[in-house]
Amino acid sequence: MKVTVQNKKGLSKDLKIFVEKKIIENHLNDKYDEVSKNVQLKGFRPGKVPKEVLKRQFGKAIYGEVLDKVLKETSTKALSDNKIKPAGQPKIDLKTFGEGKDLEYIISVTELPKIDLKPIESIKVDEYQVTIDKKEIDKRIEDIAKNQKNFKENEKATAKNGDLVSFDYKATVDGKNFKGNEGKNTQLELGKDLFIKGFDNQLVGVKKNDEKKISIKLPENFPEKEVANKNAEFLCKILFVKNPEKVSINDEFAKNLGAKDLNDLKTLLEKQINQEYKNSLNMLSKKQILDQIEKYKVSEIPQNLVDQEIKVITEGLKEEEVKKKNKEYEKKAIQRIKVGLVLNEFGESNKIKIEENEIQAEIQKQLRMMPGQEKFLMEYYQKNPTAVASLRGNIYEEKIIEAIKSKAKTSKKIITKDEAEKILKAENEKQMKAYDNNKQTDQDSPSDKKQIKKKTKSTNKKSAKAKKVSKK
Repeated sequence: MKVTVQNKKGLSKDLKIFVEKKIIENHLNDKYDEVSKNVQLKGFRPGKVPKEVLKRQFGKAIYGEVLDKVLKETSTKALSDNKIKPAGQPKIDLKTFGEGKDLEYIISVTELPKIDLKPIESIKVDEYQVTIDKKEIDKRIEDIAKNQKNFKENEKATAKNGDLVSFDYKATVDGKNFKGNEGKNTQLELGKDLFIKGFDNQLVGVKKNDEKKISIKLPENFPEKEVANKNAEFLCKILFVKNPEKVSINDEFAKNLGAKDLNDLKTLLEKQINQEYKNSLNMLSKKQILDQIEKYKVSEIPQNLVDQEIKVITEGLKEEEVKKKNKEYEKKAIQRIKVGLVLNEFGESNKIKIEENEIQAEIQKQLRMMPGQEKFLMEYYQKNPTAVASLRGNIYEEKIIEAIKSKAKTSKKIITKDEAEKILKAENEKQMKAYDNNKQTDQDSPSDKKQIKKKTKSTNKKSAKAKKVSKK
């Protein structure tokens, strides 16, 4: 095979490739031998069909298959030998071909630009460590305790809001029974109104062994449609009334939450709180890196990549709107491509790879975050290879970002929880403002994905609902 590079114009060039007919003939002979062993033709034993007969029957198809194979092998080798990374699918123009002839063709290719990775070393990034005050940990434990209520039966208690009331009931509508009208040992914490709106209030004042008749309108979304939105009567037999008891915060309390003792629970909670802020602050550090990469100078961006990216950005938008803001979309497309090129080049240069066990570990992590939906999530990944590919891409990007961070000029900052909240709040407001100003042109922008989500306000609420604290 002989390769000649021609017509160099920036990133575009042609490769003239010449393949001797002897190479084509060798491939053809191998293919005819293969066909001969498997084909069955009347009058010939398997493997004994003459080549000339095969040519008459299958010549065009066999040559076409061999030609495709030779084109693929030689074009791949030509690009590899000349260290050309194509930006998109190369175009092939056949000049000379045919059985008994040399093969000559031209590959027209636009290659990816050369990326200088030296500026990576000048990237500056803040790395935050949040110190958690002991008072914050104590408050978190108190919040958990409030949601871990204990109830103690009180024989003489008169039910009030906050008490736990257990009862059997039988309900009727217009004096008639209906499907699902009976309940045994139904328990309600009065004041939460979780059964039927207004039901709890009518149980206030009941005592053990009382019989209480409750008249109430069934809701529109009542499971039994024939009685929905109708007035019903519930005859309730009170089984017990329990008063809430303040939970003692001690070693036993900690053990019920999965810790060894109270001190161990405090240690686990400190790690948990720190992790909550670390995740958000890491996103901030990642954004710092990506913002600086966007400012890199790249000699030339292939126009075909820009055009493809603009199509992605403007998907679903009207043609006149795209034309009106074409310059903005082009700028955004170039930024996206530039970041992708730099990250990919860094990943290849540093031999960063994704192993199958890393993908499975990420899937398992997502399964733990979606209790009750594990089967659905597993089926989703099994049936959607593109979803797995997207997951692989996300993991690859994260590994690249971490590797860049290890080479960057890192400024380590130890901050308090309050300082962390201020930093995240300011960044979130900045991102939301930018999004509001450009939402028409940023509908599909990856910058939207980079937004620092405001988690600080929900931090305490999420942890207060926790029933278990697990070690990681």
